[in-house]
Amino acid sequence: MPSVMVRRNDQGKLLFYVAKKDLEEVISEVEHDTAETWGGEITLSDGEKFFIDPISPPPTFPTTLRFKRGD
Repeated sequence: MPSVMVRRNDQGKLLFYVAKKDLEEVISEVEHDTAETWGGEITLSDGEKFFIDPISPPPTFPTTLRFKRGD
């Protein structure tokens, strides 16, 4: 379960950054992205998938969260 920094870039897109792997990608899809809930399956721009249990209320970005690798 990597610790991931999630923040917004200058264009307002969410960035997914794993320091130990020096991985930084744009989040292209979030399963649950509403005013009440954020999370579920996350898809990165390179096609990798990660999972986090949905968070309610959604977090304020930037934040560090623990994700699981997806299938």
